[in-house]
Amino acid sequence: MPRKVFDSHLEELHVDLLKMGSMVEKQIYLSIESLVNKDLELAQSIIDTDINVNNMQKEIENKAIRLIAMQQPLAVDLRNIFTATKIVTDLERMADHAVDIAKITKKIKNDTHVKMLVDIPRMGELVKAMIKEALDSYVEGDIERAYEICKKDDEIDAIYRQVFSELILLMMDNPKTINQAAQFLFVCKYLERIADHATNICEWTIYLETGEQIDLNV
Repeated sequence: MPRKVFDSHLEELHVDLLKMGSMVEKQIYLSIESLVNKDLELAQSIIDTDINVNNMQKEIENKAIRLIAMQQPLAVDLRNIFTATKIVTDLERMADHAVDIAKITKKIKNDTHVKMLVDIPRMGELVKAMIKEALDSYVEGDIERAYEICKKDDEIDAIYRQVFSELILLMMDNPKTINQAAQFLFVCKYLERIADHATNICEWTIYLETGEQIDLNV
């Protein structure tokens, strides 16, 4: 395969990855919307459309395999392709957590919220911003930005600890809140895990640019 054609296919792979990232961002945003507004139709649509994210992951991975098979790529090309497949895996897992949140919306559909949902939407906005910025740093090969984004994960962790404490106290004070409060704890944990996956994208960006594998989730 001529080099120009190879580069064109590699660029197409990156474009597909960004499209998938945009889909995942939207799924996460909508999952929080469904929870806050008790929107069962929206929750179901998130569950139903998750297959689109899964299909896109498969499509990108198949393109990556074909790229490797069609030409003996340079070491830098292999690293590029390998990084892309790792990032789409993280994106797919984020989308799975959006589905998990949508399912919780359906579980507590008949309950009055035991507390105002303020911190969960705030976590959702932070997580969404992390994903977008992580993908931007990947596209731009911006290592400094990748390191900076990871600091937001600390903010997510701090909110999670705060909400965890509040909900535990709520459950101890009123046992009738246990079921719903536990579900909200799950939501917070899913958002915290999504933030970890965004951090993974930053790690893969650093690997792509430097060849160095580091762990920022510490």
